[in-house]
Amino acid sequence: MSYHIPVMLDECVSGLNLREDGIYVDVTFGGGGHTKEILKHLDSSKGKIYSFDQDEDAKKNAESINHTSFRFIDANFRFLKRYLKAEGIQKVDGILADLGISSYQIDTPERGFSTRFEGPLDMRMDKMGDKTAQTILNAYTEQDLHKILGMYGEIRNAKTLASEIVKSRINNKFQTIDQLKNILKRLSPPREENKYMAQVFQALRIEVNDELKALEELLIQSSELLNEGGRLVIMSYHSLEDRLVKNFFTKGKFSGELDKDLFGNVSKPFEQLTRKPIEASQEELERNKRARSAKLRIAEKLFYKQ
Repeated sequence: MSYHIPVMLDECVSGLNLREDGIYVDVTFGGGGHTKEILKHLDSSKGKIYSFDQDEDAKKNAESINHTSFRFIDANFRFLKRYLKAEGIQKVDGILADLGISSYQIDTPERGFSTRFEGPLDMRMDKMGDKTAQTILNAYTEQDLHKILGMYGEIRNAKTLASEIVKSRINNKFQTIDQLKNILKRLSPPREENKYMAQVFQALRIEVNDELKALEELLIQSSELLNEGGRLVIMSYHSLEDRLVKNFFTKGKFSGELDKDLFGNVSKPFEQLTRKPIEASQEELERNKRARSAKLRIAEKLFYKQ
């Protein structure tokens, strides 16, 4: 469990409304905390849980679980439907996603996720992936850098920062975190250096791992895979993710107005059970700082009306 302390464990498991003979999916296995808790509620001869993760270290954690109801799938959750079909699974009763990066990944300097350590500009969740933060900083055009820093980092001086990155790399290609931090320190707003760096790192990480597109694909596939009355439990850690989840739960799509049929009924696959996102208790915040930004939303697959 040193890999990652599961955030809002009880709230997530309760949100799934577990049945002992149900079929469930944990699409972000990580250290296995949520999966292990779900297993406690399953009948070993009837219930099943399929856990996804693309990280090599998560795969090693999965090797410690010896349970007939458990199956680990070494893949990105954007391929959820494909891999479940290969397992002979057409429908499931609940899907859980704890988005973002694990405490272990953040605290491992060579992964390059944290501003606290010197290390390579990597940020890959899948260490076999081709694109790294270094790739982005050294190869993207100024226009593309401006776009991702503004969209994914919500940085106010994104254009200026993109220009500085391009100028800096002419004589000195980006390789390490400290090289990037030296530029960010010069451009960060007064007394907001840490927040500014975190926003830049967030933007790079999202681009490296194509996180928002993967989340959209997960949400669409979840609506197809869940049985009627099945639950979708999503925990996000920044506003871009939470906005996508909220829009899909309330509208059935990621932007625009509600779709309605000829009778004025809203066409959407889910009923949102959490009008406002659930946040961690003060007690949990004191023992797990990562829970500070967590927002948990729960939805239920609507019953088809004939």
